[in-house]
Amino acid sequence: MKLVAARVPVSTVWTSPDAPREIDAPAIAASPDVAGWAKSMDTETRLGLHGRTLTQLLLGEPVLIRSERDGWSEILAPWQPSSADELGYPGWVPSSHLGELPSSASDPVAVAVPSVSLSREPRSAPVVELSFATVLASLEHVDGFTRVALPDGESGWVASSALRSVEAPTTPEERLRLGSQFLGLEYLWGGTSTYGLDCSGLVHTVSRVVGQRIPRDAHDQADTLTSIPIDEARPGDLYFFGRPGKSVHHVGFVSPEGMLHASETGKRLENEPLLPDRRETLVATARL
Repeated sequence: MKLVAARVPVSTVWTSPDAPREIDAPAIAASPDVAGWAKSMDTETRLGLHGRTLTQLLLGEPVLIRSERDGWSEILAPWQPSSADELGYPGWVPSSHLGELPSSASDPVAVAVPSVSLSREPRSAPVVELSFATVLASLEHVDGFTRVALPDGESGWVASSALRSVEAPTTPEERLRLGSQFLGLEYLWGGTSTYGLDCSGLVHTVSRVVGQRIPRDAHDQADTLTSIPIDEARPGDLYFFGRPGKSVHHVGFVSPEGMLHASETGKRLENEPLLPDRRETLVATARL
């Protein structure tokens, strides 16, 4: 297998090369317009992503190529642990979305705001917008800007105020603050970017920003993170939900108000009391 990296700001991972529909064309273009794609979908169209999309890759994220077919690559995403494969989350992406690994992998920084412009030089015209949770190696810092290593031997500049060292200590309050930036964002099945998040995508991306590499899916998060008694849950911990005889299907951050979470297709990311129907399916709690 060949180790490469995502070379576009956001690459959606699909169940197969045949999964995308006509309306999904902006997401699989060589220069994908994920923001426009997300805005183009109503609730019914978003429901149609179930069984089609799996997750998303962010710029610079390492990827293992397992096979290639008709302009598509079968990949594994090592930064997204999964019980589906010990090497990383499996799926398919357009081969045009992949490039050579950045030349540097030291001093990693993460985009800690919903999005930030990447430019070729400080204060020059933006080239692309980087999504929240994009993690790149920092090369130098000049006058409030940070130069970061990009795939294919390139580099670019980002406002330092938008970045966070993934090696810096964190707190439960910071995790809640980071996640709360997306209050009102519409749920997106398989979403791990600023243009749409699902429940476990919210938890995974916030954790990535603070340097914690946790599984991508809710059931894997429940199986691998440190379990605590439900009555000991405190803000910044995780609530997991499941139905009798079935695996965990939902996750959210414990918050002072109740729970910060991306609810389901047709709804938006919210911070709300733990309602009775949710409490009935509360099966576990974990601490990050």
